[in-house]
Amino acid sequence: MIPEEFIEQINKKQIAAFRELFNAFYRYLVLYAVRYLKQQEVAEDVVQDVFIAIWESDKEYNSYHGFRAFLYDSVKNRCLNYLKHQDVERKYATEVSLYQDEGDEDYRLMREEMYRALHRAVDELPERCRQVFKLHLQGKKNEEIAQMMELSVETVKTQKKKAMYFLRERLGRLYYLLVILNIVDL
Repeated sequence: MIPEEFIEQINKKQIAAFRELFNAFYRYLVLYAVRYLKQQEVAEDVVQDVFIAIWESDKEYNSYHGFRAFLYDSVKNRCLNYLKHQDVERKYATEVSLYQDEGDEDYRLMREEMYRALHRAVDELPERCRQVFKLHLQGKKNEEIAQMMELSVETVKTQKKKAMYFLRERLGRLYYLLVILNIVDL
């Protein structure tokens, strides 16, 4: 496809152009993201998030080369944001671990209350999203969940993202504490 036609179709949200976008750039953008993140699955999620953002955005692109640069900049920025977030979590985890004593009764009660809050919030999720997330909490991998529920791996990832977004909104700071304590993982 001619680059100008491609950009025009991307701007018009034509599915064929997004298929071509995926086929032409996905592998390269994931490899680019892996350079920053050192984790294949996280890199794939970052690239998928960029594609979704482009699909949902009203932004119009003027040129193929500008659009290509925008793709790589978007992936880089999301990678850097992810790494910053991870750094904040590590610092917070260090602080929390200073006060954490597994044998401490207060800690045990606090942990039980966090579990209750998490499960109350999980119960508010839509049915399929809840089922996927509960399997995730049991330690099942995306592929296992997809096979068990007869879904695609992409659908499982999407449902997990929806659940985590909902839980972040519902639980606020408690969500990040649950992540740090490895009760929930990103």
